[in-house]
Amino acid sequence: MNAIEIAGLCKQFSGKRMTKVDALKGLTLTITAGEVFGFLGPNGAGKSTTIKLVMGLLRPTSGTAMIMGVDVSQAKSRQKVGFLPENPAFYDYLSAEEYIAFVGSQFGMESVLLAQRSEEVLKCLDLWEARKRSMRGYSKGMVQRVGLAQALVHDPDVYILDEPMSGLDPIGRALVKDIILDLKKRGKCVFFSTHITDDVEKVCDRVGVINKGELLVVENVETILQRGVGGYSVLVMNPDGKKEEQFVDNADLQAFIQQSSSNHQSIEQIVPRRKDMESFFLEIVAQ
Repeated sequence: MNAIEIAGLCKQFSGKRMTKVDALKGLTLTITAGEVFGFLGPNGAGKSTTIKLVMGLLRPTSGTAMIMGVDVSQAKSRQKVGFLPENPAFYDYLSAEEYIAFVGSQFGMESVLLAQRSEEVLKCLDLWEARKRSMRGYSKGMVQRVGLAQALVHDPDVYILDEPMSGLDPIGRALVKDIILDLKKRGKCVFFSTHITDDVEKVCDRVGVINKGELLVVENVETILQRGVGGYSVLVMNPDGKKEEQFVDNADLQAFIQQSSSNHQSIEQIVPRRKDMESFFLEIVAQ
C-alpha cells in the first residue's frame, strides 16, 4: 500500500476583483511506505497548500488524495499521521509536557505508554529540562521542537512535515535530520516541504520540485547527484613524494590513471566533483 496518493489535485482561491488564483494545478504524486520524500520549491510555490489539502485543512477544487488507502475527506485518514504545520502555535499557558500528554490522549494512547513516549520524545528533542515550563516562555526554536515532539509521540506510520527545520539553529537542524533518518530506518514514510536544498540532499530518497502550483519534476536524489558529476579531483603523489591535486574530466579519468601509473605516480584520492541539489533546483525552476 502506498503511504500517500495524490491524483489531479487542484486548488483555486478567489483573488482581488473577482479573479481566480490557481494555487495548485493538477498535482499527481505517489509516495511509498518507508520513503523520505522532499517537496522542494520557492516561497509561494504551493507546498503548504498541498500539505493542507492532504491533511484535510482545505478542500480541493478538484482531484483526490489518500493516506494509507483512506480518502483524506475522512477523519480516520489522519489516525496514523504525525503532522507538523508550517507555523505551529500551541496553547501557550500549557507546558510542553502537558501539551504532549493532550496530543497523545487524542490518539487514544494508554497512560503508561503515553508517559513513556512523552519522556522519549522530549529528551530526544532536548526539551526535557524545560518540559514543565509554560510554552509562552519558549523560543521560536523550542516551539518548533514541541511541534516535532507532538508529531512523533504516537509513533505513526506517516509523517507530514511543513518546513520542519524552520527557525532551528544548526544544532537543531542536525537533530531533525537525524530523526528523519531514524524514521526512515524504521520503515516510516516522511513527506516534508522545504525550500532549503541541503535538507533534501542529506535525507531524502526522492525529491519533487514545485513552482507556481505545478509539479515540475520528480527524481531520485541519488540519480541527480550521480548525473551531476562533471569530473574528478584527483590527488597524485609524485615519485619525489610531493602531492599534487588535479581536475580530470569524466571521459579522461581512466587514461589519466594509466598515465599516472606509467609515470610512477600513485593515486592517493579520487573525489567526484558534482553539481549539488541547489544547482539542480535552480535549473528546474528557471525553465
